[in-house]
Amino acid sequence: MFSTWVLLLPFLSSLPALVQAGETCNATSVCASRAPCCSEFGFCGTDEFCLGGCNALSSHEKDSCKPAPVCRDATYTFADNSRILSNVTYYEGNATAHDWVLDSGNMFNTNSSGGELALTLTKENGGSRMSSTRYVFYGTITAKLKTGRWPGVVVAFITMSDIKDEIDWEFPGDGGRVGETNYFWQGVIPEKSNGDKHEADTETFSNYHDYTVNWQPETLTFLIDGKVVRTVKRSEAVVNGVSHYPSTPSRVQLSIWPAGIESSAPGTVEWAGGMIDYEHEDYKSAGQFYTLVKSIEIKCADTQPTTGNITSYVWGADSTSQSPVVIYSNSSTLLNGASGMHGAIQQPLQLWMTGLVGLLVVFGVCM
Repeated sequence: MFSTWVLLLPFLSSLPALVQAGETCNATSVCASRAPCCSEFGFCGTDEFCLGGCNALSSHEKDSCKPAPVCRDATYTFADNSRILSNVTYYEGNATAHDWVLDSGNMFNTNSSGGELALTLTKENGGSRMSSTRYVFYGTITAKLKTGRWPGVVVAFITMSDIKDEIDWEFPGDGGRVGETNYFWQGVIPEKSNGDKHEADTETFSNYHDYTVNWQPETLTFLIDGKVVRTVKRSEAVVNGVSHYPSTPSRVQLSIWPAGIESSAPGTVEWAGGMIDYEHEDYKSAGQFYTLVKSIEIKCADTQPTTGNITSYVWGADSTSQSPVVIYSNSSTLLNGASGMHGAIQQPLQLWMTGLVGLLVVFGVCM
């Protein structure tokens, strides 16, 4: 089983050449003041580079990245796409105006059974990914979706933090009834995979199933159709005295991406079931591979109340890779709003972590 961070490969290759040739950033090389924000792809820049995915610990200052919009309970359905911003370059941090942004690829709405969102994969678009504008800092997230059924094609429903804490539901290739769960801490690939496999009652392409991540400070539980299939305890994720447990505010992401392609590592292709067959009758008839999403439900479980003037999560000024500190704040999340720690409410939450993810897109290890 592989880290879903690998899905950034097709999106990275589609970035403008000017951006790819720009300054890179990582744990040991932070951004300069002229381009202060380290994007999720590991490049320095301004504006949208400072929004979702901006790694504060590799940016010029801890407050170079815009504050992350705080979690709100919600159930998202897709009778239309009015709450999804289809061009991410127009996003300015307003989570009130937009619930989701389409980071890459294509989507469309179908009302065949009351409203569904389709994310597509074609030869040309390299896959599609949608991210929530709000972050979750512990909570229960359920996606009702249909997966693919094609070797080399991966459907993913994950949470991803700006410093690469990650929780996964993944569906690689022609999995039939099988879904896979995994978790990662700060992008570190463990010596032994944290992945596991689980079987739904019916196959997952033709039938909708509810896939749930119940992420709490001390336990991480995965469910299918309300039935617990796996529980991970924070205490079980200790490596060399450090808890490698996802513990930072994260966006919810759904994607369909091509693992079975020539540029993928052999292990990735094998895990995904082989190379993609673009002559498959499904692709020829529809003109695309796709995943269908019926609904997404988010129930927040923040460790302190987020009522009143709490609007965002920010990193504490003393945050380091060894000990990131998250503060509940009333700072603006808008690009043109007040930035950094201005008005921050000083109630830090110590998060027991060490290490820091580098800029490289890294692969996990097979189960």
